[in-house]
Amino acid sequence: MSKSEELFQRANKVIPGGVNSPVRAFRSVGSTPRFIKSADGALITDADGKSYIDYVCSWGPMILGHNHPVIKEAVVRAAENGLSFGAATELEVIMAELICSVFPSVDMVRMVNSGTEAVMSAIRLARGATGRDKVIKFEGCYHGHSDSMLVNAGSGLMTSGVSGSAGVTEGSAKDTLTSPYNDIETVKKLFAMNAGEIAAVIIEPVAANMGVVLPKDGFLEKLRALCDKNGSLLIFDEVITGFRLGIGGAQERFGVTPDLTTLGKIVGGGMPVGAYGGRRELMELVSPLGGVYQAGTLSGNPVAMAAGIAQLSFLKEHPEVYARIDALAERLFGGLKEIAVRAGKNFTLNHIGSLGSLFFTSGSVENYNDAKRSDTAAYGRYFRHMLDGGIYLAPAQFEAMFVSCAHTEDHIQTTLEAAERFFLQ
Repeated sequence: MSKSEELFQRANKVIPGGVNSPVRAFRSVGSTPRFIKSADGALITDADGKSYIDYVCSWGPMILGHNHPVIKEAVVRAAENGLSFGAATELEVIMAELICSVFPSVDMVRMVNSGTEAVMSAIRLARGATGRDKVIKFEGCYHGHSDSMLVNAGSGLMTSGVSGSAGVTEGSAKDTLTSPYNDIETVKKLFAMNAGEIAAVIIEPVAANMGVVLPKDGFLEKLRALCDKNGSLLIFDEVITGFRLGIGGAQERFGVTPDLTTLGKIVGGGMPVGAYGGRRELMELVSPLGGVYQAGTLSGNPVAMAAGIAQLSFLKEHPEVYARIDALAERLFGGLKEIAVRAGKNFTLNHIGSLGSLFFTSGSVENYNDAKRSDTAAYGRYFRHMLDGGIYLAPAQFEAMFVSCAHTEDHIQTTLEAAERFFLQ
């Protein structure tokens, strides 16, 4: 028995499903989770000492690779001064200034501890600002596990075949309206049927929790116009895309300005951090200035702030990072597509910048229903083959692959050779 299998047996006795986040369970790919002991650069090493080329990157934030020396040194320096104060620090101010400097839509920002918390807080702010209750979200988009967002959500819920969650009351979900992703006509109908009642539209500007699904040309612009016409706020959930698709996130890449932005993961350099921000007049409605209450004992934790400042400052000062990871991603995803075509396999590959997904289905994938056509059993076989070959992919069809600055041409070539063995066997 491997050390990972032994640990999983122990974990199942004291942790639900043996994991602290459902997608880690490896159930949908017919395998046992690898318990990770260490990581460095583009490699992670499990409890049995086997190393893998990592395309999960802690679900995105390790854009510079694992254990980057600049971030590690910042964390060590901060830890020497204490782990937590529950009080204001200069690091919080520096972090807020950094975020505001690269996101033109953000005049003020509030730090929280996770993407879930950021979304929950942004939605409360939108309701407080507009005096309205209803929110439109898109099927297959995952905005964390707060009650009102677990309606037709993606990510782990897709993997388990559940469109909602036990424990979510009808009252919690009744004000959440859903539309297919990329379907502007349904959004128009929802506005018409709920005139004067919709506080906000929330969207992943590039969906990354039903696999990577790109917005159609003009879709985000039309959402912006609809929100303006109806007096509703537009919220971009950039927990995945923020600082990943460019220093200014998806909103910079697509040239569409939201009213509120939620951030996470990458903002903390891999530590537990989230944030939400927007125009000054909106953010001044947040307590203690306004009546929208939100608090967090550990928000702005100094060690997490130090990690995030180090990473974001590096990205801001080295824009060539984006050219490098985008080029590596183009080599990886272009190579995967060429191999699958040559093998005559049914698949679709979506990617933008340094994130992408290989769907085991024919035809385009433009929304939740398209993604659900995927052959998850085939993905499971592919996953296990790649894992055996030393390639660590997301243990679910409906997740993204991430390329980091620590990946090399050799890593990409090794990955493509492993994929070729699978597709051409």
